[in-house]
Amino acid sequence: MKVHLLGDAMRQRAVLAPLLPGVEIVDLPREAAQSAAFDGGIASDDVVVALRFRRPGGAPPFALLHVPGAGLDGIDFESLQQGCQVCNVFEHEVPIAEYVIHAMLGWELRPRSMSFTAESWGEAHRTRQPHGELSGKTVGIVGFGRIGRAIAERARAFGVRILALDQAPAPSALADEVIAPADLHRLLAASDYVVLAAPLTDSTHGMIDAAALAAMRPDAVLINISRAEIAEEEALYRALAENRIGGAVLDVWYRYPADAGDNPAPSRFPFLDLPNVVATAHSSAWSTGLPGRRYRVIAENIRRLAAGEALLNQVWPQRSAVSRNAAK
Repeated sequence: MKVHLLGDAMRQRAVLAPLLPGVEIVDLPREAAQSAAFDGGIASDDVVVALRFRRPGGAPPFALLHVPGAGLDGIDFESLQQGCQVCNVFEHEVPIAEYVIHAMLGWELRPRSMSFTAESWGEAHRTRQPHGELSGKTVGIVGFGRIGRAIAERARAFGVRILALDQAPAPSALADEVIAPADLHRLLAASDYVVLAAPLTDSTHGMIDAAALAAMRPDAVLINISRAEIAEEEALYRALAENRIGGAVLDVWYRYPADAGDNPAPSRFPFLDLPNVVATAHSSAWSTGLPGRRYRVIAENIRRLAAGEALLNQVWPQRSAVSRNAAK
C-alpha cells in the first residue's frame, strides 16, 4: 500500500509520515486530481488523499479516497471505480467557530477606528465614538451541523439570541429556536448576523438569492464560512454595493486557483473594493492545530483499511457511520 498526497495535501507530509511508519508516501501535483498522466504509479490497494478529484474519463482503481476536509463538492463520485471507498474528516469546527465570533466582535467593536497616535491622543479622547455590543443581538445560523453547533455554543457566552435552520429541526439547548428551511426568510428578517454554515448541495445552492437578501435587515451582516455558491453571486454583490444589507464577512469564494500558476479573480464582481466587505482567503479553518487533528484521523483510517476494519466518516459507498468518538 502507498499513500498518494495530491496538491495541497503534500504540505502535510511531515504531519502524516510519523503517523504511518513503514508506509510509502508519494507526492503528486494538484493536476493529478484531473489528469491520468500520473495514474501509472497508483495501485488498487493504494490510498489517495485529495480535496478535489474530478475524472470525467474515469479514475484508476484504488482502495480509498480520503478527503482531507469535510466538503465533498469537489469529488466526482461517478468516476470512481467499484470497490473504492471515500471518507472525509472534520476537526475544523473549533477554528471556524472562533473566526465567526471574532468576525462579529470585530464588526461591533471596530478596534481599528479606536486606534490613535501619541500626538492625537487628546483629540482622539474627546471625539471618541461609541461602539456596538454583541450582547442582545440575534444570530441566525443556516446549517446546524458540527460547525453551526460549535458557533452557537460559543456565541451563547456573549448573550446573543440564536436562531438555527436545520433540515431536520429539533429542539436544542444551543438555540432559542431551530426552524425548517421553509422558514428561512423568517430567520433572515430576525437576525442581526446571518452565518452560512450549511454544506453546498442542490438544495442550498443559491438559497441566499435576491429575495432572501431582501428579507434581511438593512443593517444585518452576512458571514459566509461554508461555500460561496450558497449565496447567489450577483445578487449578493448588488445588495452590498447598494447598501441594502449592512455588510458581509466572506471567507469563501466563487473562483479558486486551478494550479500553482493560476491567479483568478475570486469573483466576477469586485467585492474586494466594497467598504462594507471583510474578505479573507478561505482561512477561517486554517489554524496551526488543524492539520495534526485531521491527519491523525486520516492515519487511523489508513490503519483500519489495512486491517480490514470499518472506516471513520465513510461517505461513499454509504454505510452506517462510525464516528471518531466511537473509536476512542
